[in-house]
Amino acid sequence: MNCSISGEVPEEPVVSRNSGLLFEKRLIERHISDYGKCPITGEPLTMDDIVPIKTGKIVKPRPVQAASIPGMLGMFQNEWDGLMLSNFALEQQLHTARQELSHALYQHDAACRVIARLKKERDEARSLLAQAERQFPVSAPNAITANAPVLSNGKRAAEDEDLAPGAKKIHPGISSSIISELTDCNAALSQQRKKRQIPPTLAPVEALEAYTQISSHPFHKTNKQGIISLDILYSKDLIATGGIDTNAVIFDRPSGQILSTLSGHSKKVTSVKFVAQGESFLTASADKTVRLWQGSDDGNYNCRHILKDHSAEVQAVTVHATNNYFVTASLDGSWCFYELSSGTCLTQVYDTSGSSEGYTSAAFHPDGLILGTGTTESLVKIWDVKSQANVARFDGHAGPVTAISFSENGYFLATAAHDGVKLWDLRKLKNFRNFAPYDSETPTSSVEFDHSGSYLAVAGSDIRIYQVANVKSEWNCIKTFPDLSGTGKNTCVKFGPDSKYIAVGSMDRNLRIFGFPGEDAPTES
Repeated sequence: MNCSISGEVPEEPVVSRNSGLLFEKRLIERHISDYGKCPITGEPLTMDDIVPIKTGKIVKPRPVQAASIPGMLGMFQNEWDGLMLSNFALEQQLHTARQELSHALYQHDAACRVIARLKKERDEARSLLAQAERQFPVSAPNAITANAPVLSNGKRAAEDEDLAPGAKKIHPGISSSIISELTDCNAALSQQRKKRQIPPTLAPVEALEAYTQISSHPFHKTNKQGIISLDILYSKDLIATGGIDTNAVIFDRPSGQILSTLSGHSKKVTSVKFVAQGESFLTASADKTVRLWQGSDDGNYNCRHILKDHSAEVQAVTVHATNNYFVTASLDGSWCFYELSSGTCLTQVYDTSGSSEGYTSAAFHPDGLILGTGTTESLVKIWDVKSQANVARFDGHAGPVTAISFSENGYFLATAAHDGVKLWDLRKLKNFRNFAPYDSETPTSSVEFDHSGSYLAVAGSDIRIYQVANVKSEWNCIKTFPDLSGTGKNTCVKFGPDSKYIAVGSMDRNLRIFGFPGEDAPTES
């Protein structure tokens, strides 16, 4: 039986007492409330005239739409659309679940890395603490040559300076008084740097653009040619060079005369440095030693200490701003902090990360509390001198880091390697500019800021001078000096006082001076 109104089988059937017609209860109730009469006969009808009918549970017949082929096609279409929508919703849920899982795995991996780094730092701290505990009881300085006699120029060290085989070197460590001295120096220099101004006597860009070679001086022996290290004492305008011939030469630029030739090393001199006003002089060598020379009234230098704390080639020596301490860096993977007055190695620092690379270059930050080192594995490591902890690492170079130089403003660090020069912002610990002046077969041998922090010199197959700018501005190459040595290997470069000249060492054993033409300069040697 079908409802007289809808024509479908009613779910709640009722019948009219007056007409005997069958209705769906909800439909007839609504019709009576609206019109008050039977929808079929039109006779008056009330809810009291409606009688419910109890029926058994039966299977509903097919709907009207299923009675024809178009209706069935429509049903199938609706069911297909519903299935596709459901499938799309499931795919979206799956994609969301995958993203959440990926994020969770990334967080887990990051957490594992942080835990590993913290464990590594903990182990390093424990190692440093154990080293400090071992060093703390030691009170007497133990420099290798603390009692060594002063040696004259050209004489070798006595054989009794060597340690007994297998003897362990004990270092007293950097005391709290020394740390206070370094901190006070840092505070004073930092305060001065805030008021720093470019000196009016500095050579302007126009002068550097006109520089040309004004003199050339052949130093060192002819059978082992090559100048590989260079330093300038600004107060006296002295130039020191270190050569492959195992000698160091002190040269008076104004007079054009060699003041002293320092002999004693058995292999090439890799680094030279003046100390203070030239009273002391340092040389590092591939023979694993560092020599501390003392100046005399007659202009000569006598060897006061021979330091043998390293077990491989000593590649660099750098002097602290107090002129009371210096650091040496070696291919044995360590750097040593020395007291100048006694020649005592206060501490020898190894990288506790387990890396095996050696150090190829080193330089103090102008404020003196930070030390930069370059390695054979293309890394630049920054150390806190007070704690001797490695506080930062810069990577990205190709080949050993041949030279590093801090700018006088304290913000910039320039590093040189086989792939060129990289400039680093020490405030953000990031690389902000790269120079690749030479081809892939020509390494960059040296990089050097001038004392004012206004110019940057790069040495390789030629010499290039850049004008220092800020992080965002372009650093323009204002002058390129061609290779006049014929070797294609300019090994070291240094700015003279106020950048009035530029000193260049190369593999043909000649020290070349580039300056403004017409200036009073010594004739070529």
